[in-house]
Amino acid sequence: MSVSTHQVKSFAHVVREGSISGAARRLGVSQSAISQHIANLEATVGAQVLIRGRDGVTLTPVGQELFELADAYASLNQQIEERLRGHAALDHGHLTVIANAPQPALDLIARYTERYPKISVDFTLFDWSSAMQRLQERRVDIAIVTEPTRQTDFYIRPIARTRYVCYTRQETSIAQQAEVSLAEIAAHTLILPETGSLTQRIVSKALADQRLTPKRLVTMTTFPVMKEAILQGIGVGIFLEASSVGDGCLTEVPIAELGTQFTTSVVIPKHKMGLRVTQSFLAILDELPIDV
Repeated sequence: MSVSTHQVKSFAHVVREGSISGAARRLGVSQSAISQHIANLEATVGAQVLIRGRDGVTLTPVGQELFELADAYASLNQQIEERLRGHAALDHGHLTVIANAPQPALDLIARYTERYPKISVDFTLFDWSSAMQRLQERRVDIAIVTEPTRQTDFYIRPIARTRYVCYTRQETSIAQQAEVSLAEIAAHTLILPETGSLTQRIVSKALADQRLTPKRLVTMTTFPVMKEAILQGIGVGIFLEASSVGDGCLTEVPIAELGTQFTTSVVIPKHKMGLRVTQSFLAILDELPIDV
């Protein structure tokens, strides 16, 4: 029994989407069809490739060996289909984008969806470590990440340089300052992203270098949750500047000991570079002033 195109595509998309239902939606087929293709693939391989659980799917060791090839095959198959359809305007397609901060990702996505309204976009925020892991596992088309790990199989395009700042409500004493020190921040409840984030590593090291311990440390999942906590008066936060669109309620204050700038880049697995959806996203970048 030979492996079919449908089996390979189904396997690749189940891993990309994290579930059989997600792959079915992406490919426009039934869940039972996806399940059958996976079962046939496992019968051909002679081993289980996926472990199904309540939280999604997990690759077995055999599945891990197969996924890189399956994902590359699915991307190549998509490129062939695009070539056969010709070079007409993008009238359908799907793009999976992740980032470790809302901005500049949301601004780029807004520009993209305005230009290509028929392309569906899935966007999710992850901490830095999780974002890099999903890139390495080839589960996304595009990532917008600060200081990405350099790998030969990634296309990396810098788009902005930013520094860390203190986020605080406008009425606080810190908000009235031109610059704040880590010692002043440590006197407050400090809100940081959860362990695994670039911010957590950078700030923890800076505090250790200054031999400072915050009055209280609260960790949260993503910037939107941190922002809401700051607005609710729980404490002050540290994050990259311009991580969110200004709303007049929070103030960004530069931190004296954290003047280093960090580069945010668009990262694309190289085997996805030939896809029209990724090329069209890069075309949006070509039209923008890049601050690097």
